[in-house]
Amino acid sequence: MSDTITSINPATGSTVWTGPAATAAQCADAVARANAALPRWSATPFEDRVTVLRRFAEVATSQADDVAHRISQETGKTLWESRGEAKLLPAKIDATLAAWQDRCDTSSFGMGASQAVTRFAPHGVMVILGPFNFPAHLPNGHAVAALLAGNTVVFKPSEKTPGTGELFTALWHEAGLPADVMQCVQGGRDTAKALIDLPDIHGVLFTGSYAAGKAIHEALASRPEVIVALEMGGNNPLVVHDPGPSGTPANAEAIDAAAYHAVVSAFVTSGQRCTCARRVIVTDGPWAELFVERFLERTRALRVGLPTDESEPFYGPVISAEQGQRVQETFGDLVARGCKPLVELEQIGDNPALLKPGVVDADGIDLPDDECFGPITTLHRAADLDHAITKA
Repeated sequence: MSDTITSINPATGSTVWTGPAATAAQCADAVARANAALPRWSATPFEDRVTVLRRFAEVATSQADDVAHRISQETGKTLWESRGEAKLLPAKIDATLAAWQDRCDTSSFGMGASQAVTRFAPHGVMVILGPFNFPAHLPNGHAVAALLAGNTVVFKPSEKTPGTGELFTALWHEAGLPADVMQCVQGGRDTAKALIDLPDIHGVLFTGSYAAGKAIHEALASRPEVIVALEMGGNNPLVVHDPGPSGTPANAEAIDAAAYHAVVSAFVTSGQRCTCARRVIVTDGPWAELFVERFLERTRALRVGLPTDESEPFYGPVISAEQGQRVQETFGDLVARGCKPLVELEQIGDNPALLKPGVVDADGIDLPDDECFGPITTLHRAADLDHAITKA
C-alpha cells in the first residue's frame, strides 16, 4: 500500500490534504470496531436513530459553506455546483425517511391458519467506497440509508478527495453518531481491496468506474451473504428526436432548448458524471441541422475556467492533470479512428486539467464502448426513432 494520500487542487496545483493511508491491519481494526459497535447501534430505538439523522441535517446545513469550499478545492468544481452538492446532504434525510416509510413498514397478513409477518433488521457492517465527482453527496446516499436501518459504516473516500471524506465523517460525529458506528479510512485501491477481502464485512456499497465495479463484483461473487451495490459509469446515449411540442413541427425555440439540455447533459461537472451524455444521437428531420448548429454554438460558448474566477464558469478543471492528459489522448484517438472534429478539445493555458469541451462527428465510425470521463461527446445520426434506439 502507498504510505501517504495527498489531494491536489486541480485548479492551482496546491496540496489540499495529506495523511497516511490505512494499512491492512488498520482496515481490519476499523471493521472489528464497527462489528463491536453494531449490537448497540442496531438496538438503538428507531426514533433515536432518526434524531441523529435530523441532527446531521442541521449540522450539514450550518457548515454547508465549509463543505462546498472543500469540495471545490479537491475536485476543481465551480462553487455554484459545490454549493448545490452541499445542499443535497440535509435533503437526503427527508428523502430517505420517506422511502423508509413507503418500503419498510412492518406488515402482517393471514395465510390460512398461519399469520405471516414482515419485519426488517440491520444487515451488519457496510463498507462504502466513495467517488471523487460527488465526494459528499454520493457516499451520503449510502450512509443515510445504512445508518437509519441500524447498520454500521466503514467509509473509504476516493483517494482524490480524502479531505472531503474526512469532513463528511466529522459532520456525522458532530451530530452525535458514535465514533465507531461510522469510521473513515483513507487510501486507494489497495485499501479498498483490504476492506473487501475481510471476512467480517456484510456489505460493499460502491460508486465509481465500470472496471472497478466489475472487479468488486468478481471478488465477492463467491460470498452471496455480502450485499453488493454497484453504481458505475456508462457510455450514455442521448437521443434527440423532433424536439417540437407534441403534434406540431419543431420551432426554433424548442430546438434551442433541446440544444441547451444536450450541452448541459454532456458537459456539466466537466463531463465527470456517470449520467453525462457521451453520445448525442440525432434523428433525421427538417430541424436536425439547426439542432446540430445550435448544439455546437452553445458548446463553443461555454465558459470554462477556475472556481475562483470573478465571472464564475460553467465548469472548471477535471480532477487532475493526469486525467486531463488522458482526455486529450482520447480526443486524439477519436480523430485517428476517423471521427471528424466539430469542436476542438483545447487545453487552456499550461494546466492540462483545464479543457475546453470537444465534439466529434462519429457517425458510421465503429468505436469501442468505453466511457471517457471528461468534456468530450460524440455526434451520431439516425434515420428515425427506432434506428436511434437501436444505436443507443
